[in-house]
Amino acid sequence: MNSYDIIIKPVLSEKSYSGISLKDYTFIVNAKATKTEIKKAVEEVFNVKVDRINVTNYDGKVKRMGRTEGRRSSFKKAYVKLTADSKAIEFFESLS
Repeated sequence: MNSYDIIIKPVLSEKSYSGISLKDYTFIVNAKATKTEIKKAVEEVFNVKVDRINVTNYDGKVKRMGRTEGRRSSFKKAYVKLTADSKAIEFFESLS
């Protein structure tokens, strides 16, 4: 798997904004990616040093529209903490 295939998109929410100053970042990642693959991908794509990664899996919610029933897609979210001596990710700098 390519590094750019592992990281799908950043999560931009109120909770993730509060972590930017502490070098905590949140990403939606490929559901099949492991913690070590996510760590290597973040280090390669953004040129930073990763301290730790926490990962959570989310099941898609069941939604109804009239009598038809569907499901939102499932996803995996990765919380990335950078080391103290690492530089910040430039993409998030303009947001904080």
